[in-house]
Amino acid sequence: MSVPVTELIPHRPPFLFVDEIVSESADGLVARRTWRAEEDFYKGHYPGAPITPGVLLCEAVFQTGALYIARQARQSGVETTDGVPLLAKIDSVRFRNPVYPGETVTIEVKRKEQMSGFIMMSGSVKSGEKRVLTVEFAVAWKKPE
Repeated sequence: MSVPVTELIPHRPPFLFVDEIVSESADGLVARRTWRAEEDFYKGHYPGAPITPGVLLCEAVFQTGALYIARQARQSGVETTDGVPLLAKIDSVRFRNPVYPGETVTIEVKRKEQMSGFIMMSGSVKSGEKRVLTVEFAVAWKKPE
């Protein structure tokens, strides 16, 4: 697991929302992210009562999905450096609990099926044992045109 996430996906700070890969299997990947109090978006979301924007929690799931695709490609001998992960579909997002500055979350994605270059996945975020969100999504790794 020692490969840095920046060697697998093109995302970079300030738009990188996965710190490390925790574990992986043939059909999924688990990652971790600590939401740091000094991140700029907390200044406006919300002043005096900061919470992590749901859209960024979803993005952490999507980036974890991209990490899964990149790891699977590398294990198959395919390089992903000539493309980027493109989100194709988001479905059934459910937010259950907020995430506050300083919390460390566990992000899990599972591959459901693949069709025509698109990988359908399910994802979840937990803070400790507390479920934060669930989401279904589809991603493809494509060369930008």
